[in-house]
Amino acid sequence: MPLEALRLDAVRGFVLDADGTLVHRAGKQVHVQPGASQVLERIHESGRPFAIFTNGSHAPPAAFAGELRAAGLDVADEEVLTPLLSVQAHLHAHHPGGSVLPFVTESARAFLVEAGVRLVDDEDPQHAEVVFVAHSDVVSFPELERAARALLAGGELLTGSYAPAYAGANGPILSRGAMLTAALAKASSVEPVIVGKPSEAALDTVRERLGVPTEDLAVIGDDATMDVALGRMGGARTILVRSGISGAGRLDDLDEANRPDAVVDGVAELLDWL
Repeated sequence: MPLEALRLDAVRGFVLDADGTLVHRAGKQVHVQPGASQVLERIHESGRPFAIFTNGSHAPPAAFAGELRAAGLDVADEEVLTPLLSVQAHLHAHHPGGSVLPFVTESARAFLVEAGVRLVDDEDPQHAEVVFVAHSDVVSFPELERAARALLAGGELLTGSYAPAYAGANGPILSRGAMLTAALAKASSVEPVIVGKPSEAALDTVRERLGVPTEDLAVIGDDATMDVALGRMGGARTILVRSGISGAGRLDDLDEANRPDAVVDGVAELLDWL
């Protein structure tokens, strides 16, 4: 389907990816993609809401927003969504008040505690209803074993993302969260449930934040298995940006659930249709 058939002028809200779409990372440096600032400015001027949904989970959403602002993007704290928010939607729906054994950074832990999530220590994992894997810098084998035993006792395994990598300026950046999730899934024979992109929890979070039905949204990102899949789950219009992880892959090789409505080489190409 050609881009003009998407009628982006009729879209009521937008969900955009960060890494590989709006920005690229090179080490600790964040570089804005050509046209990204202008795309966000054009959306702002139209009066339509947008959210930047990143599967990054090593820091609270406001920290990601600050990082994007420092790089040159006009983004408010509330316009950034991450799995640290969508996991709360899943817990509210399926484990209200439940105990969570987390694999997170200290800043992510503080964010979840402040949000009212009931976190438990790994010394008594049998009482954990959920094991939640986000980004973790240091993990020990005793911690892994205790979490696996919590899963064997009936706990649910949640992960912010199960994608093996995301786009960096110098090639794929491997996901520590996916590595950790895979280890726990193997040890416990429990299938992980994604609560970041793509998931129903992520769609619930987007709907709540934007106040727009997902079928009236456009989802724009560089990963067919995450961004496009999220949009397809919600009935949204989907645009794959080739500046990131999916690169020059053939659309014919994608599953139907991951096949976008349109493809652009970079976000700057969207300016004519906003």
